[in-house]
Amino acid sequence: MRVMTNILVCCLALASFSSAASQDLVTKAQQENQQQKVLDSKRQAEFKQTEQALRKEKAELLRQRNQIQQQTDRLTKQFSTNETQLAKLQDKLRLQSGSLGELFGVVRQNAKELQADISHSVTSVDANKYSSVVSQIVAAKTLPSIKQLTGLWKSFEEQISASGQLAKVQVPFVEGDGQVKTVDAIRLGSFGLITNKGYVNWNAISREANAYIKQPSDGPTLSSLASLSIGQVQSVVIDPSKGEILNQLGEVPSMMQRLKQGGVVGEIIIALLVLGIVIAGIRGAYLFKVQKQISKQLKEPEAPTDNPLGRVLNVYHQEPNRSVEALELRLLEAIVDEQAHLEKGLSMLKLLAAIAPMLGLLGTVAGMIETFQVITQFGNGDPKVMAGGISMALVTTVLGLVSAIPLLLAHNVLSSQAEKVRTILEKQGLGIVAEQAERDSKGITPAKVQSPKSTVGNVA
Repeated sequence: MRVMTNILVCCLALASFSSAASQDLVTKAQQENQQQKVLDSKRQAEFKQTEQALRKEKAELLRQRNQIQQQTDRLTKQFSTNETQLAKLQDKLRLQSGSLGELFGVVRQNAKELQADISHSVTSVDANKYSSVVSQIVAAKTLPSIKQLTGLWKSFEEQISASGQLAKVQVPFVEGDGQVKTVDAIRLGSFGLITNKGYVNWNAISREANAYIKQPSDGPTLSSLASLSIGQVQSVVIDPSKGEILNQLGEVPSMMQRLKQGGVVGEIIIALLVLGIVIAGIRGAYLFKVQKQISKQLKEPEAPTDNPLGRVLNVYHQEPNRSVEALELRLLEAIVDEQAHLEKGLSMLKLLAAIAPMLGLLGTVAGMIETFQVITQFGNGDPKVMAGGISMALVTTVLGLVSAIPLLLAHNVLSSQAEKVRTILEKQGLGIVAEQAERDSKGITPAKVQSPKSTVGNVA
């Protein structure tokens, strides 16, 4: 009974606790609900403010769009009106100008040509009074005025008069070190500008003169034109192309420049030519000396001296009692020795004459190989990039031929001179052997033998 009572008491306590807890939860829920309503009211107020701001912004944008659209419509209407008015004005201008448009084209074309002539002519040194008017006509987009047309006419007249004048002027001259100084000059019409250094190149844009790379061999100078300035007749070398020929003259290579174009092969050929000339000169001087000595020896065969013929004759005088066979062999030996001295260096000369054209051919092949390499790298659109290889090919060929021809000619001349001397020695030797054979056949003793007389006259 007591246990039941305890259980009942516990159930009542739990029921009272549960009721209190439920009451607390309801209270918290009501408080949170109240707070959420406050937050929702605040956010709703913010949304309404934002909506009102966006509506105002939209209304402003719509107002601006309408305003821009109205302005666009107004401008479009104005553009159409202006275009119609412009077309009417152009028709009116065409009717009023008539053929003046074609005249303006002709005037402007002639003004451009005159401006180009002035910019490249030496007459702009002192005859450029109306150049500004010509520039205005060239740059103009409208019909030239009467003043401008008059200035164009005056400019033509000025240039025509200047082309026939011999005028003394002073021009700024650019030295080789870059310094500019004023020098005296003579303007020879429209053909050239001449100073003490000859023709000078006038730059009308920078209004400065500089020297040409190369001057004509008989070109005029300031001092040589002194007689021409006082009216005396004098022939003067002029450039009718107004500087183009003088510029091309500077690009013509000199002899040393052409030799340098041959490269290493060309230098070798030149060295061989110099070596051959030295050999030919030495051997030519030796043969000339030998010929003079032989001519003198032929006049006095009884007294052999130190020369090829004297040494051959001395073979007999050293031992006149030799047999014919022994004398013949000794004379042949002496002649062969002298022939070796006479022909010394001629084989080298012939070899150089043969090697020179072969080296020229080698340089030609090397130059063409270089040309093809350049074509492979840069194409063949610009001939200047191929000029180096072609120059080497042609220059070495020319050097080879130029070297071979004089060397071959020298070899033939010297060989013929050596052959003449050898022929004289052989004839003298044969004469000695023949006289010795006759003496042996007649039984003449060596004590009674006279020196053999010369069988050959003077050397040709």
